[in-house]
Amino acid sequence: MTMPQQDADTVRVLRGLENSDASVRLRAAMAVGTAPDPGFVDKLIERCAVESEFFVRDMLTWALTRHSSSTTVPKLIDELRSERAQARSQGLHTLSKVGDPRAWPAITRELLTDADDEVARSAWRAAVVLVPEDEEPGLAAVLATQLGRGERPMQQSLSRALIALGEVILPVLRAAMTAPEPRVRAHAMATERLLRDPDAGFEFAIEEAKRIVALGTTGQEE
Repeated sequence: MTMPQQDADTVRVLRGLENSDASVRLRAAMAVGTAPDPGFVDKLIERCAVESEFFVRDMLTWALTRHSSSTTVPKLIDELRSERAQARSQGLHTLSKVGDPRAWPAITRELLTDADDEVARSAWRAAVVLVPEDEEPGLAAVLATQLGRGERPMQQSLSRALIALGEVILPVLRAAMTAPEPRVRAHAMATERLLRDPDAGFEFAIEEAKRIVALGTTGQEE
């Protein structure tokens, strides 16, 4: 006798996830996360790819982390091949929150250098969470190819990702300090400064690095 009520509840939640009211979608995602059911995983992932409100997307991600990673991770990896940038970005973001190392091979160079800024930023964050220790130098080398990319928020995201890897980044940073592009040199210097002095702040570090570049020195310590 309970099945009709269960079916009705399922339909109500599924409709809630597609409601035009963001607060209704939020409550529906919260309900799914509170009472995880593998039957909702596909719908949660589908909504992640199209949801317009950040706070709802965040709740969808939380709901997915409440489900078994053996169910969610393969489906999230599939999203990384989507033509829709938001699907790739949210898939990466959710994988970083799940933290299952089985997802690491799916974090490809193509994603780390994706033309879409949000996809690339999500890939950087996911990569530094999932990377095995013995592959950190290789990841640092790929991330270093993105130095100088974008505006301040983008550059700050990359610096944070690199710094999360620790001192393994020093060789690639020092190589980047001799790059022909001033933006790349300044970004590399600022990142090294923040690695040494996390309290310096990105704005201070990047402005200091730009002054050093303008003066024609690398700022490297002997």
